[in-house]
Amino acid sequence: MSIPGKIWDNSFKYIVIVVLLVLLGATLWYIRDIFQPLVTAALIAYLFDPLINLLVQRTRMKRKTAANLVFFFMLAVLVTLLVTVIPALFRQSRENLQELNLALDATQKTLTQPVTVGGVPLYLEQVIPAVRGALFTTLSPRADQAMQILQNTSRGFLWFLVIVVTTYHLMTEWDKLREWIIGLAPDTYQKDIRELYQQIRAIWLGYLGGQMRLMAILMIIYSVAWFAIGLPGAILLGILAGILNLVPEVGPGATAGFAVLVALLEGSNFLPISNGWFALLTGGIYLVLNNFKTIYLQPRILAKSVSLHEGVVFVAIIAAIILQGILGVLIVVPLLSSAAVIGRYVRRKLLGMNPFGDSAMDDIEQAR
Repeated sequence: MSIPGKIWDNSFKYIVIVVLLVLLGATLWYIRDIFQPLVTAALIAYLFDPLINLLVQRTRMKRKTAANLVFFFMLAVLVTLLVTVIPALFRQSRENLQELNLALDATQKTLTQPVTVGGVPLYLEQVIPAVRGALFTTLSPRADQAMQILQNTSRGFLWFLVIVVTTYHLMTEWDKLREWIIGLAPDTYQKDIRELYQQIRAIWLGYLGGQMRLMAILMIIYSVAWFAIGLPGAILLGILAGILNLVPEVGPGATAGFAVLVALLEGSNFLPISNGWFALLTGGIYLVLNNFKTIYLQPRILAKSVSLHEGVVFVAIIAAIILQGILGVLIVVPLLSSAAVIGRYVRRKLLGMNPFGDSAMDDIEQAR
């Protein structure tokens, strides 16, 4: 029979806890670069969770089977897009560059004559060569940049593999992982942790619903606005702008850039203005609608979906854009609401109240 060692006194326990926390903090700081791919994988798994649950409810299949079906179907769709869409995009890009080159040639011929503004002649014949030089520099990187590009590409591919593998395990093994995490807590706290998990899960599902509503509204707004000025392919571009809103700023911005290029090359279907002015009009409409979305529409819809004040949501989104970029914008709103749930639970526990009271009146009654 083994003889138990001496029981640690409280002071030694505190020392051990502090040392472990320091080691944990140092470890997390050292591996901080992996957080972004892991969070990305968690977001992807979270986006597909409603579809997996729908399959489980409708077909009565096991969750792991449904998760496998969804994962490999979406992977097949991704591979198909990479094989078919990317070559088509390269071909279309070459054609667009050729048309842009022709448009620049025509503009250069026009600018050979001075433009008079307020009686002052302006000689702009060097503008187009400067634009060509800037485009060539951007599209044709120097030889000394080739190694850096290769390194970034290889690293990006490795992170892509991390995202794919992590997404698969989160989709298929989340139930086991969740129970393992909850099981780490003492038995007396596991019920509270499960309740907290359900509340936080409801927040993230509500946030997903809010994003879907925002996406549908933006599809309609962009399509109608661009259709009203006669932009070729307005409805398709509007749908793309709405869908790509899930990639904040970059997605709709890329679509807007393509819309401006279409406007410059094709012109309006019925407005009697030049292609250049029509391109400016198309870009201006995007800027107005994007600011309307950022300032009013997005905070209002997302605030309702997670039960936060829309002013708080607006400030959080702007702060995330400045400090964290795209990934921060995607998660800041539900993360803030989740932190509020945890903070409310901790506060009520500290004050001896019911941690899961339904309203502020519960707090008052408990305080009495």
